[in-house]
Amino acid sequence: MQVTKSSNRTQVVVVGGGPSGLLLSQLLERAGIETIILESRSRDYVLGRIRAGVLESGTVDLMREAGVCTRMDREGLIHEGIYLATSNRGFRIDFKRHTGGTVMVYGQTELTRDLYQARDAMDGQILHEVDELRIDGVDSDSPSVSFVRNGREVRIDCDFVAGCDGYHGISRNTIPTTVRREFERVYPFGWLGLLSPTPPVSDELIYASHERGFALCSMRNPQLSRYYLQVPLDNTVEQWSDDGFWDELKRRIPHDAAETIVCDASIEKSIAPLRSFVAEPMRWGRLFLCGDAAHIVPPTGAKGLNLAVSDVYYLWQALQQHYQDKDDYGIEHYSAIALARVWKAERFSWSMTGLLHRFPDQSPFELRMQQAELEYLESSVAAQTSLAENYIGLPY
Repeated sequence: MQVTKSSNRTQVVVVGGGPSGLLLSQLLERAGIETIILESRSRDYVLGRIRAGVLESGTVDLMREAGVCTRMDREGLIHEGIYLATSNRGFRIDFKRHTGGTVMVYGQTELTRDLYQARDAMDGQILHEVDELRIDGVDSDSPSVSFVRNGREVRIDCDFVAGCDGYHGISRNTIPTTVRREFERVYPFGWLGLLSPTPPVSDELIYASHERGFALCSMRNPQLSRYYLQVPLDNTVEQWSDDGFWDELKRRIPHDAAETIVCDASIEKSIAPLRSFVAEPMRWGRLFLCGDAAHIVPPTGAKGLNLAVSDVYYLWQALQQHYQDKDDYGIEHYSAIALARVWKAERFSWSMTGLLHRFPDQSPFELRMQQAELEYLESSVAAQTSLAENYIGLPY
């Protein structure tokens, strides 16, 4: 292949065309700051990824700030609480009562589609299927990003690079190992998820702790349900027929839900491993990490996308201050400010995961402690308020 070379310049290169990269680009462009998004996959691939869809109020507010809210506000489902269940019986945590706040259920795929449409409407520059991507010079005043696309070697000079390219992207690994510290907890189980064209079994999410393992009843919209089962890491999707999944789910969730659940053939099934992960720092020179590039949370606390959005908020504010006010406080303190919220969300997700799942090496004492904690949650207003505050999202 013959490679021809070209070069460009922009103010901010956004590496990664998922929801965090798209949202950051949208916010910056509306503030008059030029961006180019680079994505290694095709748009169809990005939009084909199945992801969760519980949005904190801060995420909803930032989508509105970005001017990307029409369909979300029309189709999103406002939830004022969740159900926790143990031994096939449940109780409700009332977010509205304890905090005055709510969450919204709106699929991440739909949110990403809305952001793409918004970027297209503003003639946003999004380059898909870029290969051999390399980030250079972020520890200097002249960073650049190079890549190959359609047989051409391209270099983009810029002021800053935003690494929104996920856990497996190159941005985090651009930070030298002498600077970067990583913290990780890998969990000894995964989540088997099933997407079903059926009405949800409950109008709010059900988180179920059971001696056979954790289960979650969720939804995407009034006619599309998403269910999960805790499974061993060595399980495969092929081991689980639809009938086998439904039978096991009914064993783990409250009896009244098991009796009314509507079962149908699955649209999609997949198994996702669980981990807690944080990389520090989230800024090195003129490179900033956002979202999964810097941190991963188990999905139990519904924090993954929301935590990426809070990173975007802090970086958007910092870059606005730099360009509009000539103030670099937000840039210089981005990592510390973002990590303070990251670690609190990590704690909540870790706590919820430990509370609701069965671990292979759990002792009888630890099982009793789980049970006692759930009983305390059921009876304590203070405990329910704490859970509700964290679930709806801590303030930015």
